[in-house]
Amino acid sequence: MEAHATPGGSGLRVRFLGHATLAVSLDGVTLLTDPLLRRRVVHLRHHALEAPTLRHTPDAVLISHIHQDHLDFPSLKRIGRDVPVIVPPGAGRLLRRRGFPHTQELEAGEVTRVGEVEVTATPARHHGWRPPFGPTAQCNGFVVAGSRRVYFAGDTDLFPEMLDLGPIDVALLPVWGWGPTLGAGHLDPRSAAEALALIRPRIAVPIHWGALFPLGLGRWRHHFLTRPPLRFAAYARRRAPDVDVRVLQPGETLFMPADPSP
Repeated sequence: MEAHATPGGSGLRVRFLGHATLAVSLDGVTLLTDPLLRRRVVHLRHHALEAPTLRHTPDAVLISHIHQDHLDFPSLKRIGRDVPVIVPPGAGRLLRRRGFPHTQELEAGEVTRVGEVEVTATPARHHGWRPPFGPTAQCNGFVVAGSRRVYFAGDTDLFPEMLDLGPIDVALLPVWGWGPTLGAGHLDPRSAAEALALIRPRIAVPIHWGALFPLGLGRWRHHFLTRPPLRFAAYARRRAPDVDVRVLQPGETLFMPADPSP
């Protein structure tokens, strides 16, 4: 990887690497969300033949919560221990103990800067206990703001403060998980479309689908690896028809120029 070499200068590029891992490049700054860069984590296997790869070292990493499929220490080590990591309250001690000294905790509503962009932590309705033995930390989403405003939801269910996220150009919304069913604290295709009705972004990109599946699931994995974003797009057409839904396959990139269209 090239060290801190962000492509494209001004404008927004969102590269979907799979699950909740995205490289968000805005105004010369690249932020990496919830990096998972391995083919296997705990009992989950990556659907791709090869693990996701980075083209550039990010300027900072955003961690939404400390579940293993969102906070993966071997993946963080590949990125480098000197890269700043922005985490929810309660997670900083865990990362510093594992050798990541440049860790900053953000409460929901707090703001930090990375180069030319502002990063604001947002609420998330999700459980923050890290199995099997803990610890517990809060869960966040993030709004990244510069010439564009991007909302990365992390893992969450619907919450009323979605109305207050402000104008959002691109919303990165989870629409599923890694198995045939979802537990509490997750958006599914229908509720993610309801979230669009609250947030009203210009563009929505479904995430948290199609990458991971439990070992031993066999051929049934096809259904939940491919259908959730399509169902989300169908619900969104009815619930939030003004929102442009872009389904990115892993490795694909969304680009928006710096200046909004008239």
